[in-house]
Amino acid sequence: MNVSRLVKKAKRGNKNALVELIMTEKDIYYRLALTYTGNQHDALEAMDEMIVKVYENIGQLKRNEAFFSWSKTILVNTCKALIRKQKRLVLTDDLSMVAEDQASTKDPYEQSEQYMVIEKLLDHINEHQREAIQLKYFHDLDYQTIAEITNVSVGTVKSRVFNGLKKLREHYGGGEHE
Repeated sequence: MNVSRLVKKAKRGNKNALVELIMTEKDIYYRLALTYTGNQHDALEAMDEMIVKVYENIGQLKRNEAFFSWSKTILVNTCKALIRKQKRLVLTDDLSMVAEDQASTKDPYEQSEQYMVIEKLLDHINEHQREAIQLKYFHDLDYQTIAEITNVSVGTVKSRVFNGLKKLREHYGGGEHE
């Protein structure tokens, strides 16, 4: 798939090209939205809103190759707006959705227990650290992409991940070499 070519078509109003772009990463978009919203309904609603915003604003995209990073940023901002509108706290991601490949081999009770342990641990760090750690380790995004999505510098993202992990290690009782 040639992203740049599809983006050019979408900019000229080709809805099928835009649908093809979005469908190639639909699972990634969903998991990202689920991380922020905490439930399936809101994640799907945020994705719907993101698609409309992408369609309406695709002409503003400067570098066609940056489509996925740009659209993920729109999705994150849409999720945050939805959460603010509903006046709720950001919830953690359902790890069973992130670790699809492990889902078939793990006992669901063990998965649920691991999810509760990780969720409890993430309660011990601030919202920005939790967000950076989730994007880095649950979604396997690089620091630059996380910086673009969260609208902060790469250094700030690295600091949030480092300090969040340090707090988690201290709370969990893990040493430097574990």
